[in-house]
Amino acid sequence: MEGTNPVNKKLAAALSGGAVLVLALSGCGGDDSSEKLNSWAKEVCDEVQPQAKKIEAANTSIQKQTSDNSTPADVQKTDSQAFQDMSDAYKAIGAAVNKAGAPEVENGEKKKADAVKELNGISTSYADLKKQVDALDTKDQGKFADGLKDIATELDKLGQSGNVALNKLQEGEVGQAMAKQESCKSASGSPSATNG
Repeated sequence: MEGTNPVNKKLAAALSGGAVLVLALSGCGGDDSSEKLNSWAKEVCDEVQPQAKKIEAANTSIQKQTSDNSTPADVQKTDSQAFQDMSDAYKAIGAAVNKAGAPEVENGEKKKADAVKELNGISTSYADLKKQVDALDTKDQGKFADGLKDIATELDKLGQSGNVALNKLQEGEVGQAMAKQESCKSASGSPSATNG
């Protein structure tokens, strides 16, 4: 009996798209950033790393739940917890960027504010997805599969809309400073993020 399987695979695929978001926080590139920028980057990267791990773990738990013999109740429980973890993680990253303040670059304050707003928005979106999963009817496999399809569609959107402000925050010197931080390097060491 594999009613949930194809849908949950779709969910897992959509999810891995969304998780690349945080790993985008580990810029790639050059050198020569100022001391202040380096300490800003270190503060952000050190905070981001555990959250990136949390998001990856949530991702993995959903991927694992895509086996044929997962019951709707198992899938619901796993997905619900994963979305909660992701929501918390994005919120924590937003708080970390906010706490670090604006990087010393042109329009740094605006870039920081936009990135924090975006991260909080993503956090809210995952919290909404958790509510959607919790509300699914696990006793009716057909309805449950339809509900998961809707959630996978939302996740797709989330993965695509994602990180405009984050990318802006990391342009130029900021990205270079972040690329030098050990914690940011290890945050981006995941196979799902190698296409950056």
